[in-house]
Amino acid sequence: MEYRSGFIAIVGRPNAGKSTLLNAILKEKIAIMSDKPNTTRNNISGILTKEEAQYIFVDTPGIHKPQQQLGRVLNKNAYTAMEDCDCIGWIIDVTQDFGSGDEFILKRIQSLHKAVILIVNKVDCISKEDLLQRLLDWQSRYPFNEIVPVSALKKNNIDELLHVFYQYIPEGPQLFPEEMKCDHDLNFQMCEIVREKILFKTREEIPHSVAVLLESKEYVDNKLNLKMMIVVDRDSQKGILIGKQGSMIRSIRLAAQKELSKKCNCKVELELYVRVEKNWRNHERKIKEFGLDELNENFN
Repeated sequence: MEYRSGFIAIVGRPNAGKSTLLNAILKEKIAIMSDKPNTTRNNISGILTKEEAQYIFVDTPGIHKPQQQLGRVLNKNAYTAMEDCDCIGWIIDVTQDFGSGDEFILKRIQSLHKAVILIVNKVDCISKEDLLQRLLDWQSRYPFNEIVPVSALKKNNIDELLHVFYQYIPEGPQLFPEEMKCDHDLNFQMCEIVREKILFKTREEIPHSVAVLLESKEYVDNKLNLKMMIVVDRDSQKGILIGKQGSMIRSIRLAAQKELSKKCNCKVELELYVRVEKNWRNHERKIKEFGLDELNENFN
């Protein structure tokens, strides 16, 4: 077998299981997960190096109808990954009907003329009869190069998926060092861990309007001291995040501290602050400042 390496864009609607799939493929938590839409905001490359190939999977934000400038930026990030990749892995939640969001993605894919693998996720949550009907429905909508059923959560059929992707990435050398698993540094990953805990612990109005910024990082006596700023866009959200007598922010801090200590292999002391930036999701300068528009280019 000739050695191959290439980029695979993992795209789909919000909550289809993109980040869960990436983590299952890499057997390591690279992307944060939650049941909230648009958990993923940046394009995150997970790198899997094997004897026969190096696969670079680009986890993208869920493609959706945007309500703010931030939503338009997230869609742009996903579109750019689709345009730049060697092949596309379109992941769907097979328990959900084909909807307007899928139609949106389909039109985009049709314009790109790239190899498209349909990844049918959550097959463990549906009967065989219903699965067959859904597969026939999807087959009628587009001439996919391959259709692969998986359960990302249970890590079922991941090896078969890799075998399929191998056929659609080009021959070439490794593009990243063998030990590299992610194209984002530790600082980014630490902020994402804090944001994940916020997503798990807060009500619906908070997740979409929160950003987490690393203010300072210092190693002292084999302990990592971190100071992070949580940004929201309304005063009422700040109150919810802090909670009664600081109970919510303490709960978030302790949960994040525990995972950060495991991630960094040392004791972590985390300080969290909350700042209000009015309507930041509609301000392009703030979106870039918070590291969410990495491409920094015009897009219509």
